[in-house]
Amino acid sequence: MKLDVIKLDGAKSGNIELDADLFGLEPRADILHRMVRWQRNNAQAGTHKVKTRSEVNYSTKKIYRQKGTGGARHGARSAPIFRGGGIYKGPVVRSHGHDLPKKLRKLGLKHALSAKMAAGELVVIEDAATSGKTAALARQIKSLGWKRTLVIDGASVNEDFLKAARNIEGLDILPSMGANVYDILKRDTLVITKAGIEALEARLK
Repeated sequence: MKLDVIKLDGAKSGNIELDADLFGLEPRADILHRMVRWQRNNAQAGTHKVKTRSEVNYSTKKIYRQKGTGGARHGARSAPIFRGGGIYKGPVVRSHGHDLPKKLRKLGLKHALSAKMAAGELVVIEDAATSGKTAALARQIKSLGWKRTLVIDGASVNEDFLKAARNIEGLDILPSMGANVYDILKRDTLVITKAGIEALEARLK
């Protein structure tokens, strides 16, 4: 699979041979869905908490005598049926994460890359070298027509590019080890440097 390589100024810089095992798969929605759920569940804080009957600040004194009132029997105002009482079976602090096999996680990333390739939303650039000026990079991004874009660099991100892209809305940068299904799918355009392609192939082969 061949794809044109461009520079940030839009000039063509040859082409690159992409591995069909990474970029030529038929994207499966079920695998991508499982990967996104796994990522989002692991990212969820799980710090929601309500007070139970034993935790609300109420007296434990019996509110009225057991018999003879004509009403139902109650022991304390902290019961869940009373206003201000404890919550029955409410949310507690817990982890929402679940396990997913390592092979499936690797396959999910391959399918995400293949989905971008199939949709024509994958761009390969020579490198992420820039002058470090935000205005200049913003003009280049605008001329290329990139809006919601994720840029994946090699093992480390070019410092000048990172500095210049910091205040550009809709532009995010990740090193190759940070590439993940959720971030790839939620952007309109996936941009990978040649170094990023090599690093991803080494990671996923």
